[in-house]
Amino acid sequence: MALVPSIESPRTRPTGGELEFLTFLILVIQAVFFGICVLTDLSSLLTRGSGNQEQERQLKKLISLRDWMLAVLAFPVGVFVVAVFWIIYAYDREMIYPKLLDNFIPGWLNHGMVSGLKQMAFFYLKKNLLNSYYLLFRPSIEFA
Repeated sequence: MALVPSIESPRTRPTGGELEFLTFLILVIQAVFFGICVLTDLSSLLTRGSGNQEQERQLKKLISLRDWMLAVLAFPVGVFVVAVFWIIYAYDREMIYPKLLDNFIPGWLNHGMVSGLKQMAFFYLKKNLLNSYYLLFRPSIEFA
């Protein structure tokens, strides 16, 4: 039973096949990941300077969950889905995105839907790597 309705291709096979579910799955993973990112940012703003140890501990757990989701689920699976989509699109466009859909979904919108979330994930990964690098290798200044 398919979660997303398929369009019959001229080959009388539904497009997407087994990987159609992977596209839907990465959409859910990305939505949950960016929801956790927003929750983490809001929590850090609300708990800043409160001095409550329990809130700080919960915030560290939330940050760990966010980082784990980025490293294990959101980034690798998302890059895989985008790479496979564009490779199959370059090889045989009709297999993954029939020309029939051009009447309903313009090319720029297709590109945005497929690649847009990956651009955000790359940006977020870059931000986290730069912050981690700064925190690990910043010069320690001690005042006497």
